[in-house]
Amino acid sequence: MTDKCQEKGMVINMIYLERKVDAFLKKWKNDNNKKPLIIKGPRQVGKTESIRKFAKQNYQNVVEINFVEEPKYKMITADGYRAEDIIKNITMLDPYKKFVSGETLIFFDELQEFPELSTALKFFCIDGHFDVICSGSMLGVQYHRIESNSVGYKTDYEMYSLDFEEFLWAKGYDNSFVDDMLKHMQSQIPLNDVTISVCEGLFLDYCVLGGMPAVVREYVAKGTFEGSLETQRQLLLDYREDIRKYVQGMDQTRILNVFNHIPPQLAKENKKFQISKVASGARFKDYRGCIEWLNDAGIINICHCLHFPELPLKGNYEETKYKLYFADSGLLVAMLDDAAQDDLRMNKNLGVYKGALYENIVGEALVKCGYELYYYKREDSTLEEDFFVRTASELIPVEVKAVDGRSKSMRTLIEGKKYSDIHYGIKFSRSNIGYSDNIYTFPYFCAFLLKRYLSSCK
Repeated sequence: MTDKCQEKGMVINMIYLERKVDAFLKKWKNDNNKKPLIIKGPRQVGKTESIRKFAKQNYQNVVEINFVEEPKYKMITADGYRAEDIIKNITMLDPYKKFVSGETLIFFDELQEFPELSTALKFFCIDGHFDVICSGSMLGVQYHRIESNSVGYKTDYEMYSLDFEEFLWAKGYDNSFVDDMLKHMQSQIPLNDVTISVCEGLFLDYCVLGGMPAVVREYVAKGTFEGSLETQRQLLLDYREDIRKYVQGMDQTRILNVFNHIPPQLAKENKKFQISKVASGARFKDYRGCIEWLNDAGIINICHCLHFPELPLKGNYEETKYKLYFADSGLLVAMLDDAAQDDLRMNKNLGVYKGALYENIVGEALVKCGYELYYYKREDSTLEEDFFVRTASELIPVEVKAVDGRSKSMRTLIEGKKYSDIHYGIKFSRSNIGYSDNIYTFPYFCAFLLKRYLSSCK
């Protein structure tokens, strides 16, 4: 039995999930003026796996150094940060590592353990004999130091857990399936019943699983939710352990308190995150750094409350008013109680968390396609809008409805003369594609296409 389990585990681990970073890496390699690349993002989203696959397929020679597994390599800058000095020290530590000019990729993994190396990227860029990729989770990465030391000499790529498009790829659907979905959005032609049924089913599975590769890979291999909850909960334990590892003193407790309070606060009708509910006497100024840490770590997404729904968005928000969402909805699901878990997986019933989960997953989709998150709630009325995105000249309210219904706030924003930057709105709900009274309606599962849709409407 043990041998069969091990064999099954090996088969699951052999499944490679196609990612959007794959195409980016190929484009980067073919750029004659490429700079050292830093792929950043939260832990366990597949950074190392994607880089290794790319390296194997595109380089005759790969030198990989992991600063967690091999801390001895933190000595390689002993003689300074010039490329030739670092390479000399690497070969001193391991003479079997070879450096062939024009044919070698140097891969520095777990950069958060040795951020000082970032200073060397300038010199590798100037040297130009070797391609360099660094990878690290945002947990503990002193990224502001990396920014200052390497400005102009590096390229950044932000990697996330799988979005719904990558999930569709994992399930065997190709680009033509997504292209057809986008064409329907552009033409406002409703999707047929087969497409709606298939996509709703897949999207519900994605809601339950989230996009962490370990969870999705197991689901693809087994075709069921078997083992998914255990894997999700192990990921939660890993995140909590990282908080304990990288944070010291009182902030450790405060960060864990914020992390644990996100699900119950999202479940409430007023989803604004209230620091006062986290701990007795808690104040924003004491917790601000904790929230920023979780955001920098890629664990949460912060949605800021606008002063007023108008352009520009940057700087136009209240620092003490915000909503907190999980960067991967699977983490939210994993934190539900056992009864809710059973109902969710067996009956696809989202219960009290229905609105929270759909709002979280749409917010997650917006971040993954490049938007920052903003919402608006007017204190003296019921006027409230879930999200806002912008084009070059317009502000667009985005509403998430658990069920398709009236959009009173959105209509007020569109029709009100004082909201001059707003001309139409977008609503995501469990519905088909439609349009009425300057509101475009799309199914939830189309959220990942929003940026492409708006770009095509110019």
